[in-house]
Amino acid sequence: MKKTHVILGVHITDRLKNAVDVQKLLTEYGCNIKTRLGLHEISDDTCSMNGLLILEMVGDQIKSLELAAKLNEIEGIEVQNMVFEHNNL
Repeated sequence: MKKTHVILGVHITDRLKNAVDVQKLLTEYGCNIKTRLGLHEISDDTCSMNGLLILEMVGDQIKSLELAAKLNEIEGIEVQNMVFEHNNL
């Protein structure tokens, strides 16, 4: 039997503008997000407007596709999808 790992990479070009809309979707699909990792540049005097989210998805793959499509509808968001399959031993 095959086991599938779905990873969504979410590039956010204007974190301040898009944070509320992105967070609403992450909350809506929260039961399908196993791991969430946020990355952005930061220093003592500045915080980058760009960010990257790495989402490890679980459950029905349709939910992952739905989330990716809804995120892609937000201006300034780009989603990439990675699917890894292996035998479940």
